[in-house]
Amino acid sequence: MNQENNAPVSLSEQIQKDIEENIINGHWAPGDKIPSESDFMEQYQCSRMTVNRVLSRLAERGLINRRRKAGSFVSAPQADSVMFMQIRDFAKEAKETGQQYRHEILLRREERIAPAKAKELQLATDHKILRILCLHIVNEKPEAYEDRIISLAKVPEVAAETFEETPPGTWLLGHIPWNEAKHTIRAINADTTLAGILGIETNAACLKLNRRTWHRAELITDVDIIYPGLGHEITGVFSSNLGSFPQVNA
Repeated sequence: MNQENNAPVSLSEQIQKDIEENIINGHWAPGDKIPSESDFMEQYQCSRMTVNRVLSRLAERGLINRRRKAGSFVSAPQADSVMFMQIRDFAKEAKETGQQYRHEILLRREERIAPAKAKELQLATDHKILRILCLHIVNEKPEAYEDRIISLAKVPEVAAETFEETPPGTWLLGHIPWNEAKHTIRAINADTTLAGILGIETNAACLKLNRRTWHRAELITDVDIIYPGLGHEITGVFSSNLGSFPQVNA
């Protein structure tokens, strides 16, 4: 993965980043005891106050559970929450299932974020984004329509990417890590424009998935992915170790 930028990172931020990555990558599983404060102090040559501040932040976010005299442990995902999410990769799925996949970039434009969206995402009104409209096609049939924005402040290297060879979601998965995500799913009816893009009847039922991902509290991307309702369903896959994985299945 590419480095985000060359901006200096404080020691406490580096410690927090290292701990988060060990948890998110599964090196430390739910219930595992993480190294002690003394271990972190020795590893990073820092004060107990610095380590304690990092662990407190992680505990507030629900990533670890601190137990007096026992130490700190990786939190188990709650039944009604999603800590780990499966991000769908259209190109990879099609390849694995032997289907033909291609995508069309309908729009690619750098712009300032719309005021309403800036307010919704708690971003500055002059925040610069890359706006992308993309159609995913499987076996020459429209599979999904994607309306995506990518933060140019968080992912500046995306400004040079055309997405001619690789669709936006696949490109992001390979270039920048995420540690927080939010999925919102709702039913909508296709207007005339959307119906024409997806090759369905006007007012036909569709599934609209909004996904937002962040890295260290900074927005990476906000995307609406719209699927024709016919032939698609939402399935939640649950594991006692990893929590829940909402996904859209054909």
